Amino acid sequence: MLCIDCRYIRERPSGISPLVQALVDHVPRLMPEREILLLRHPKAPAPLSRASNVRETVVRQEANGPATLFWLPQVVDLRGVGLFHATFNILPTGLSMPTVVTLCDVMWMKHADWAQAPGAWGYVERLFYQHGIRRTLRHATRIAAISQATAQEIGTLDLDAERRTRVTLLGVSTDFRVLDDRARVDAARARWVPGAERYVLTVGQYAGYKNHATVVRAFARAYRERPDIHLALVQRLGPGERALRPLAASLGIADRVHFLSGVPFGDLVALYNGALALCHPSLYEGFGNPPSEALACGCPVVTSNRSSMPEVSGDAALYVDPESDDDVAHALTRVAFEPGLAEGMRARGLVRAAELSWEAFARANVAVYREILG
Repeated sequence: MLCIDCRYIRERPSGISPLVQALVDHVPRLMPEREILLLRHPKAPAPLSRASNVRETVVRQEANGPATLFWLPQVVDLRGVGLFHATFNILPTGLSMPTVVTLCDVMWMKHADWAQAPGAWGYVERLFYQHGIRRTLRHATRIAAISQATAQEIGTLDLDAERRTRVTLLGVSTDFRVLDDRARVDAARARWVPGAERYVLTVGQYAGYKNHATVVRAFARAYRERPDIHLALVQRLGPGERALRPLAASLGIADRVHFLSGVPFGDLVALYNGALALCHPSLYEGFGNPPSEALACGCPVVTSNRSSMPEVSGDAALYVDPESDDDVAHALTRVAFEPGLAEGMRARGLVRAAELSWEAFARANVAVYREILG
């Protein structure tokens, strides 16, 4: 029996939940000869799958919590499981069967200060994730890295772990698409970015490595004399507005910077469709969903020339030094004003997005399962 831990599928989406959903959607069909056990969070929709070779059990403990890391076999019956897939970076203790761990990145090992929350809780969180990821590097039968960039980072920490690593490149949902309904796109702009004729979009939680302060400074440099162009930051988590509003005010652009939260999925797709560009100068990403989502919606992408960003976006994006405000500003200026550039980026972006398939991701994981199971 194959067991896949699906507890990241919950009432709200997260960065990990789409990859888990792709496994739920495709693996039962790709491995019809195998019985599959799905561990389900109590707040997830039920059932996760209606495939005949699937059964599910509810596990009330959190995925990234002490019960999972230290005594998972004591809280869920794993008898009969011949392969366990931990889908969220950490390898639980006490598993006697072969294991696969999906490792999104090794930021907690190499750049913990970029991810760590302030205060005592942040220090505890840091120790927790470092212990769990260290177990993955040392003991996982196979590590499923979500990009070649992550696989290379693993190699800088542990050469033996790199030999046990296979790349399972993430996909992008077909729900991110070009919309034919222009009125819907215009309505989303009016609702979320009032007063803007055009706007630059940034999507992602507020965290140091996301580099949102650079976005604000570069936007000010690129469009200081263009009051018709605004900046919309869709920030799922973190004190983004409290940290960045004073910066925007000091640059004289506070009335053109919009901090958005609680944006429904349909409106997010519409915002991607209507944006002048996605600005994503992240310092570090295991994969980075916003660029792939933007590409699929026909939105030009300005992103970093490091980590996984070039791997994800291919020839469709403009790449910048994320630590240079001038470099980011220059790229934003080009997208807005260089004839024909944005149109070419949109066309190449749609081609690249079509190559990022969730079924291909699931097939890559099935290949890892079969490698272990023989």
